[in-house]
Amino acid sequence: MLSYPYTRMRRNRKAQWSRDLVAETTLSRSDFIMPLFVIEGTNQIEEISSMPGVLRYTIDTLLDKVKSLNDAGICAVMLFPCIEQSLKNANGDEALNGNNLICRAISEIKRQIPQVGVIADIALDPYTSHGCDGVLDDTDDVDNDRTIEILCKQSIILAEAGVDAVAPSDMMDGRVRMIRDTLESHKYHKTQIFSYAIKYDSSFYNPFRDAVESKNNLGNRNKKTYFLDYRNSKESMQEIALDIAEGADTIIIKPGLMYLDIISQASNEFKIPIFAYQVSGEYTMLKNAAQAKLFNEQDAVLETLYCFKRAGAKSIITYYADRVAGWI
Repeated sequence: MLSYPYTRMRRNRKAQWSRDLVAETTLSRSDFIMPLFVIEGTNQIEEISSMPGVLRYTIDTLLDKVKSLNDAGICAVMLFPCIEQSLKNANGDEALNGNNLICRAISEIKRQIPQVGVIADIALDPYTSHGCDGVLDDTDDVDNDRTIEILCKQSIILAEAGVDAVAPSDMMDGRVRMIRDTLESHKYHKTQIFSYAIKYDSSFYNPFRDAVESKNNLGNRNKKTYFLDYRNSKESMQEIALDIAEGADTIIIKPGLMYLDIISQASNEFKIPIFAYQVSGEYTMLKNAAQAKLFNEQDAVLETLYCFKRAGAKSIITYYADRVAGWI
């Protein structure tokens, strides 16, 4: 190796154009998926107090938002319903209503902006009166197999509405295989499964639970028996391997920033696309710190997004997607 002064690592860093030419990691607008919250009503946009700058939309205002995202180069959205408390019950029956809020939102987006990819959550926590991701057994734990039966029906209802991809976030064992079998048996061969193979039991979901109004329903319950233990990493690779074998098309890892090691391991070990989810708590920490003028928001957010890509994420689900489209 040539010795000093022939090797000067700073030469390639001397100007922005040179740094851009040699950059190992890049971001583009097609890397991002924008999560959006949907509410009943017309011509309404609601603020979410725990997520500054993130809003809930009625279907008509949602369409305007999706059109603006598409114009900005964001090619996919992920939808989450915030339904009325009166529609929630122990079994999450509203999830199986073919004319429910999320189904109508999907249908309208695909009718008016068909080129935008629509991804919908598969889980029962927005619909259950207890706030858990499935139905409860006699011990107040989530019943794995009974829940999967409902999730399979939910996947068909969403596919009938026109969804492009379903994203099981419930973390029931074996649900990807059963959902894939159900979709195939109903001739929905093209419906993708974006599986939350890795979903850690994290404190960073709390603002999201405010956004879909499930936090108060959850009460003192927790999700430790089905979400992953954040002390572990080896079992996450087994979870991914199982979901791939069961028919997942992509793997979602959440939270993102605190689990860059898991993203890196997964991208090195598996050939399937790995998506990182910059979850609500990560978003809110960045937003609050920026509002307190602790750092420049754009610089800090872009740094985190480049970290996801550098770790091996193919795409990123982030509440900043609409703003990042202008930044890059």
